[in-house]
Parts: sequence; structure tokens; C-alpha cells
Amino acid sequence: MKIYTKTGDKGFTSLIGGTRVPKHHIRIESYGTVDELNSYIGLISDQDIDAHDKEVLKQIQDRLFTIGSSLAADPERSRMVIPDLHLSDIETLETEMDTMNENLPPLKHFILPGGSNTISFCHIARCVCRRAERITVQLAEESTVDEKVNIYLNRLSDYLFTLARKIANVNKIAENQWIPRV
Repeated sequence: MKIYTKTGDKGFTSLIGGTRVPKHHIRIESYGTVDELNSYIGLISDQDIDAHDKEVLKQIQDRLFTIGSSLAADPERSRMVIPDLHLSDIETLETEMDTMNENLPPLKHFILPGGSNTISFCHIARCVCRRAERITVQLAEESTVDEKVNIYLNRLSDYLFTLARKIANVNKIAENQWIPRV
């Protein structure tokens, strides 16, 4: 199988189901941003973090592929059976955050991104996740999007923030609190 097909040379690509759309179409933006997010999750997983977090991140990457498949499908023409997101996937993120929060100090300030490369990667992924969420919310206003996708992305950005805090705490790196000038 060749990697290149030459079918996108004129600025169009195909959705699952065969519909051709411009490469700047919001559906392409949505799953492209989820793909970008998945790459950052891989970058976080490649850092020196504990095995449990690596396993959770691998599960998240799998779910992001599921989300990407869902977003890449033309909801009116695709007949392909694609994996689906479950409520338990969202609950897993919530459970992971609850567990991490048990060992974190109470959050009393906004946190500025930074502290270490790994913490910064978590914050970059969180920002990309929020962008993916905004794009899919916009897509949902004009087309069919499984509501669990937006919920998952919302929880995932919170998870990434919490993971950044956990990594700081485990490595005894002081959180970079935002203390506004007044």
C-alpha cells in the first residue's frame, strides 16, 4: 500500500463514506486537531513518568483514534462500522483525576504552564485538547457529532491539567502560581 495517493493534490480529501470535502472543512479541522492532540499525548507518554500513567495515556490515545474515526465519517453516507466511545471512557478519566487529586494540595490559584518539559507538554496537550473541543462543538452545531466526544474532550483537558499537577507534585516541583498584579 502506498502512503501517497495523489487524490488530495487539489485541496480536497475524502471522508469515510466517500464524500469529498475541502481540506479546510471543519470536519477535517476537528479530526486533524484530535490527531495533533494524540501526538502530544504520545510525547507525554515518552517522558519519565510512572507506568500507570503511561498505560492510561495509551488508553487515551486509543480513544482519540476512536474519536478521530467518528469525526472522519460522513454521518449521512458512511456505512462503515467504526469503534464507538463509551460512557465508561469518560468515567475512567474522572476516576483517574479523583485518584490523582487525593495526593495534591488544594488548588487555590491559577497555575501558569511550566516547571519541567513534561509538565509543559501536559499543558500544551491541554490547550490542543481545548481547541479540539471548541472545533467539535462548532461542528456539532451544523452536523452530527456523538455528544460523548465533546464530553470526553472536556474531561480529557481537565485530566491533562491534573496530570501536570501530579507530575509537579511527584517531582517536588513548585507549581507556578499566577499571582496577578493589582
